[in-house]
Amino acid sequence: MHSNTGKSGRDEAGRSARNDVDGGRSNRAVVSVVGKDRIGIIARVAGILAANGVNILDISQTIMQEFFTMIMLVDLGPERSRFARIQGELAAAGEDMGLKITIQHEDVFNFMHRV
Repeated sequence: MHSNTGKSGRDEAGRSARNDVDGGRSNRAVVSVVGKDRIGIIARVAGILAANGVNILDISQTIMQEFFTMIMLVDLGPERSRFARIQGELAAAGEDMGLKITIQHEDVFNFMHRV
């Protein structure tokens, strides 16, 4: 991590320290979970991520009435080829638990906001 970055990991120009380290190619992703609340949702999702060597960078979750919503920012690590496997495991867990679980690479969000 660069010494000129603050708590958020960004420097004054808004660049993330992670992007500076790997030449601008981040391997971060956003995981979203929506569905009816039940015990074990966070544990199941975090377990899949941990089993795949994925680091959770930030997490936000809330219960709206009886509906559970969660968004995670994760670091997939240096190996980009694992994305499809992780995506499949999360989708299967979502189906098993009656939830919609998606993972989108950070690049998708960056491209959406370039226009």
